[in-house]
Amino acid sequence: MTVYAVNYFYSDDKDTIDALRAEHRTWLRDQLAAGNLLASGPLVTEEPLALLIWQSEDIEALNGLLDQDPFQIAGVVKETTITEWNALIGPFEGK
Repeated sequence: MTVYAVNYFYSDDKDTIDALRAEHRTWLRDQLAAGNLLASGPLVTEEPLALLIWQSEDIEALNGLLDQDPFQIAGVVKETTITEWNALIGPFEGK
């Protein structure tokens, strides 16, 4: 499995984000339970964005999962970046 750092850059559609937050977090918890998601949370910045750490067979499979995120479906993620991450030290090393 390859580990990926994913950044979500959110739109400023706060109403839709607020309305879908519980569904989005439930989906994330389901992905954690399935062993796909390793960690996630918002970054503390002025721009609304989040960091999600995933493990996946390949980037195509990861993109398929991300397409199922309620935030992605609703279009409140205006940009997604995916970077392969070589976790050398810490709880994700060797993943």
